[in-house]
Amino acid sequence: MRRNRIIILGVLAAIAGVAVPITVAWQWSQERAVAAEQQRLHLLARHALMRSERTFRDASAALRSFEPLIEMPCSEAHIQRMRRTTIRTRSVDDIGYVENGLLKCTSSGIERDVVKVSPPQFLLDNGIGVDIDLHPSVSAGKKMVGVAYLSHKVLIDPVRFADVITDDEIQLAMATSSGAVLGTLHDPDPALVKSLMEREKTGGAGSDAKTIYAVVPGDGLTAIVTEPRSKLEARLRNEQIVLLPLGLLFAALIVAGIVWVSRRRLSLLGELKLAVEQREFFVHYQPIIALDTGVCVGAEALIRWRRPDGSMIRPDLFIPVAEEDGLILPITDQLIDNVIADMRAALVADRALHIAINLCASDIETGRVLDVLEQSLAGTGIEAQQIWLEATERGFINVEAARTTIEKARARGHAVAIDDFGTGYSSLSSLQNLPLDALKIDKSFVDTIATDAATSSVTPHIIDMARTLNMLVVAEGIETQAQADYLLERKVEFGQGWLFAKALPAAEFLAFYESRRPR
Repeated sequence: MRRNRIIILGVLAAIAGVAVPITVAWQWSQERAVAAEQQRLHLLARHALMRSERTFRDASAALRSFEPLIEMPCSEAHIQRMRRTTIRTRSVDDIGYVENGLLKCTSSGIERDVVKVSPPQFLLDNGIGVDIDLHPSVSAGKKMVGVAYLSHKVLIDPVRFADVITDDEIQLAMATSSGAVLGTLHDPDPALVKSLMEREKTGGAGSDAKTIYAVVPGDGLTAIVTEPRSKLEARLRNEQIVLLPLGLLFAALIVAGIVWVSRRRLSLLGELKLAVEQREFFVHYQPIIALDTGVCVGAEALIRWRRPDGSMIRPDLFIPVAEEDGLILPITDQLIDNVIADMRAALVADRALHIAINLCASDIETGRVLDVLEQSLAGTGIEAQQIWLEATERGFINVEAARTTIEKARARGHAVAIDDFGTGYSSLSSLQNLPLDALKIDKSFVDTIATDAATSSVTPHIIDMARTLNMLVVAEGIETQAQADYLLERKVEFGQGWLFAKALPAAEFLAFYESRRPR
C-alpha cells in the first residue's frame, strides 16, 4: 500500500516538478520585465518632476524679487528689471505688471491696449497663483501657463513642464495636486492621467492589461508617465532567455531528485512523518525502584516505533531526526495518549504510582506540553502529581524560559526532573536557579562505579550536589548488585535498569508492578 502511494505521489510530483518551475520562470520573467520597466518609468517621472519643480521655483523666485516693488510701476527702471529677469530666467518667457485687473506693462514695455487679466484659476500652498490655459497675444495665441504673485505675472511655455527626452512610445503628463495638467509629452490619454492621479495619490508604479505606469508626487506637482504594455516584448524576450533555461534546469533537478527518492523508497524522515500520521508509536515502561525497599514506585514511559512490516526502529535513530524536524511534538502527544490509555486504571487505583514522561527542549522552553497534558488528563481521574516530567539538559539552556515552564508545571502538581545529568550543558549555578524536584544520574556515570575509570569519582559529586539542592536522586542503567549497593549506601532514593527489569510493554509492566508494589 505504501509503495503504491509512493509511486503515485512520485509521478504527480514529477509532473508538478516539470510544470511548476517552467510556469514560475515564465511568470517571473514577465514580472521582472514589468518591474524593470516600471523602475525606468519611475526614474523618468522623477527626472521630469525635478525639472518642473525647478521651473516653478525659478518663476516663483523671479516673481518674489519684484515684491515689494522698489521702482515706480512701469517706469523705465521697472521695465528694464523685468526685461533682465526674463532674459536671465530660463523658464520665464515674459513678465507683466498687473494693476486693478489690467495689464499695465511687460518686459517689452508699456502696454498700450486694454488687456484684462483674470484672477488665477487656483492658488498653490505657497501663495503662488496658477492659470493653466492662457492664450495671450504676445504668444500669438499659443497656449501658455501663467504664474502670478501679488502684482506680477509670468508666462511659461507648457513644454517646459515636460522638458525631457524619451522614447516616442512613452507619454508624460505634469499635473498639479488638484489634477490640472500643466504640460504633456506625446499626448497621454487625459482620462488615464486623471484615473492614475486619483488611484495613486501617494505615488507608485503599476501595470494593467494595456499600460505600465509610474506616478511620482512632489511639492504641489505630480508626474505621470505611461507606456503601452505591448512595448515590453524586447525586454520580456531578454528575461526569458535567462530565466526559462533556469526553469528547465530546476525541473530536471526536481525530477532527478524525485527519481532518487523513489528508488530509495523513503528517507527516515519521510517514514517518520508517515509514522506520525498513522500513529505507529507505542510505549514501553522502564520500572523505577525504591532502592531501600525494592518496591516499584513508577515507571519511565519510553516511546517505541514499529513499522507496518514489524521491524523496530531504535529511539536513538529516530528521536534526533524528530527533534530536528519538529516531529517530536506530535510524537510526545501520542506518547501522552498511550500512557493514559495504558495506565489509567492502575493510576486511578493506586495514587502512589507515577509515570515519568520525557519532554523535548522545545516543550520545556515554550511550556506547550502543559496545556496538552491538562486537556488529556481532564476527566480521566488521573492526578497531575502522578505524571512526572523529565527533560534532558538541553531543555534548560534558556534558563528563564525553563524556569517559567517548571514553575507552571509544579503549580499544576507535576514533579520535574533533569534527565541524563552530566552529559549536557548544565552548570551548578543554572541548577540552583531552577526549582527541580529530582536529578537523574546518567548510565555512563553509573557504569564507572567500582571501576578505575577516570570518571568514577563523578558520581558521588553528583549525588552530593543533588543533596545540597534538596533534590531526589534517580540512578539510571543499574545492571549489577554492586552498583545498587553503592548507590544505596549513599542514600540514592531510586534506581532503574536491567538489574530490576528491562523496559516492558504495558501489560508486562503492570504485572511486574503488581509483584513489586507495597503491601
